[in-house]
Amino acid sequence: MKPNIHPAYRYVVYRDRSADFAFLTRSTANSEKTIEWSDGNTYPVIDVEISSASHPFWTGRQRLLDTAGRVEKFRAKYARHNR
Repeated sequence: MKPNIHPAYRYVVYRDRSADFAFLTRSTANSEKTIEWSDGNTYPVIDVEISSASHPFWTGRQRLLDTAGRVEKFRAKYARHNR
């Protein structure tokens, strides 16, 4: 491999605030925000909107989403094509 062309591979904490869940892994992603982990070290933290702790597929729970407006908009848009 060529030296000095690859991004740094380091420990990073990914945090899902909606589920109060975080995990430590290695990644090339970086962040200006940091967090002190349970081992006493400080790591960059990346906030994510969804993780295995909050995704309906993994939890078995459905989230109520406001899709009625989108469905009605779709029907109105294509209603004139179905005549």
